[in-house]
Amino acid sequence: MRKVVVIGDGGHGKVIREIIEELQDTELVGILDDKFVNLHVENNLYKGPSSAAIELFQVLPGVQFILGVGANTVRKQLFERLGLPLESYTILVHPSAVISKSAQIQNGTVVMAASVVQADTNIGAHSIINTGVIVEHDNQIGDYVHLSPGTVLTGEVKVKAGAHVGAGTVVIPGKTIGCRSITGAGATVIDDIPDDATAVGIPARIIKNSIKG
Repeated sequence: MRKVVVIGDGGHGKVIREIIEELQDTELVGILDDKFVNLHVENNLYKGPSSAAIELFQVLPGVQFILGVGANTVRKQLFERLGLPLESYTILVHPSAVISKSAQIQNGTVVMAASVVQADTNIGAHSIINTGVIVEHDNQIGDYVHLSPGTVLTGEVKVKAGAHVGAGTVVIPGKTIGCRSITGAGATVIDDIPDDATAVGIPARIIKNSIKG
């Protein structure tokens, strides 16, 4: 039985906990969030601040973690601050998701209900494939990416580290969304989006590029 501690007790963490409940080989053993002051046991669950993950890693053999935080930058900061090995983070896939046998998913990533990940797609660490996302063949998804509900990535799309793809975004084949970039909800991406940009609309147009000011 896989024993998992969720770090984060907001809305995203709530959805992750319900995924764990659906998995017959996985047990929730703790919830960590900085709203808790001290590590303690409550209703048979460990609860405490996020920093308590270090202690639980030492005292609970084989325990695994998942970062239940929706914001990409916060997930990255938490991972770096805790300093736990990547291998101590699990992969969670909702039972209703469809994952190709040739797809690769790295530790810390969550694939939510009704999502589809097709052949030869690679998904990095600590990313979120949210509800009803379609990731077609040969996609390359970086670390700390969030694909919001209803996103459609067609073939050979690249989404680089830290990007946030808004709900209902559609990306045509072969296009790239740069590091830390954002697409607005419902955008249709027909051109590459550079790093640190925000793009909205149909077709998506850049309205902000923090590199250029």
